[in-house]
Amino acid sequence: DLNRLYGNEPALHHFDCQPEGFAWVVGDDSVNSVIAFLRYGPEGTAPLLAISNFTPRVLTGYRLGVPALGTWYEVLNTDSTFYSGSNVGNAHGVRAQLSPSHGYPASLELTLPPLATLLLRQGDWPA
Repeated sequence: DLNRLYGNEPALHHFDCQPEGFAWVVGDDSVNSVIAFLRYGPEGTAPLLAISNFTPRVLTGYRLGVPALGTWYEVLNTDSTFYSGSNVGNAHGVRAQLSPSHGYPASLELTLPPLATLLLRQGDWPA
């Protein structure tokens, strides 16, 4: 699944060695052991938000800044039952709110599964 995503999602490979392909969202949350960053592809493609929760706790209501409104959908959840996980996450997508956070104009309120990584794609972009 990860190899398929890597090939199909320009945000994961197009600007691989260039700074415009990456932006930190959270890199300093030592209290919750969470990191989050955005990956960008060429103009006209969807950005991806990667979030990792390095604790064995489910984190609910975790707010993360994002660059735009709209709905963000999970394209990968390593806690999925497909990978023998507990299936905690945001399966139906999360609508961004006009509530600034982490230096971005909008934000998401997410459920972060334990010891897992999520990849979310902005909007209804083709896979």
